[in-house]
Amino acid sequence: MPVEIKQLLTSIRKFKSDNEEIKAGYEADRKMVTSILETMSDGILITDKDGNVSTINRAVREIFGLDEKNLIGNSLVEVTRNHNVNDLWQKCVASKRQETVSFETTPQKSYVRCIASPLDPEQPGNILFLFQDLTRIRRLELIRQDFVSNVSHELRTPLASIKLLTETLQASAMDDPPAAKKFLVQMDNEIDNLTQIVEELLELSRIESGLVPLEKQWVKPSQLIRTAGECMALLAERAGLDFTFGCDEDLPNLNVDSPRLSRALVNLLHNAIKFTPSGGKVEVSAYQEKEDIVFFVKDTGVGIPPKDLERIFERFYKSDPSRSNQGTGLGLSITKHLVEIHGGKIYAESDPHIGTTIHFHIPIEQNT
Repeated sequence: MPVEIKQLLTSIRKFKSDNEEIKAGYEADRKMVTSILETMSDGILITDKDGNVSTINRAVREIFGLDEKNLIGNSLVEVTRNHNVNDLWQKCVASKRQETVSFETTPQKSYVRCIASPLDPEQPGNILFLFQDLTRIRRLELIRQDFVSNVSHELRTPLASIKLLTETLQASAMDDPPAAKKFLVQMDNEIDNLTQIVEELLELSRIESGLVPLEKQWVKPSQLIRTAGECMALLAERAGLDFTFGCDEDLPNLNVDSPRLSRALVNLLHNAIKFTPSGGKVEVSAYQEKEDIVFFVKDTGVGIPPKDLERIFERFYKSDPSRSNQGTGLGLSITKHLVEIHGGKIYAESDPHIGTTIHFHIPIEQNT
């Protein structure tokens, strides 16, 4: 075989080998890019110059509730079925600069920010869409707004009352000692309400920020119930209630912050007594369920409407109408946090006009 032909064959083989290495490199890069896109928390979608989808990742599919099939090559509006995204594409194509829009998706009810960026000049006419799910951030912002609004409302009522009483005293009541004494007692009550709100807000803030170190000790569940029950017995007696407290003395000991867990029980008992009419019953007890001790406070009070049941542990939340004008609305929220920092969980069961039972579980730790 002539030397020239051998050299040509060698060059062909080398070219083929190099070409296969290049293809393998391209395939590896493609897989890496695909893997990166699929694991991103933000959604990535790319359209070509005709507005058809050429790239889409898992996050976009989750935001819009899409199946993985038959997405590539379809138009943007067919894939997302969202006029906000389609309007953004048209606006970006026309302006040839980055555009942004925020909207809520259906039926997932996710709050999304979408940023559209032209890929010119590298890919003329192509548009890159970045989808950021801001649902949690928006929910936290709404909670913050509600919190500020609720604090303002709770403080405004006693402050307005104190202001009115002061003006009345200054105007005429100072010359009427019995009336003046009555107004001073009312002012003292309103100041107590303000003090309670501030103290509970500070307590809740410390718990939520993790600045409350737990001083754990081994204690019988019956002792926790006895402490809370004896604290609230007089109040229950004055309310004309049949009040019982206690549990099996042989339940396993708990390694907990005893004063704080007793505080949780007191909060629950205070609510139960407050919303149970005279002649009703209130009970606090505990039992073992698998690896937990379950405490419960049961009453035969006014009950909680089903629509309010899941929200009663929110800060300042008060169900209407019976609970709207009593308490600060912070007790159950504090109780929830006290239970959770012990690794437990809390929930309520209720039937309007029949009664309410609130349970909370505390894990049993082994004394090693």
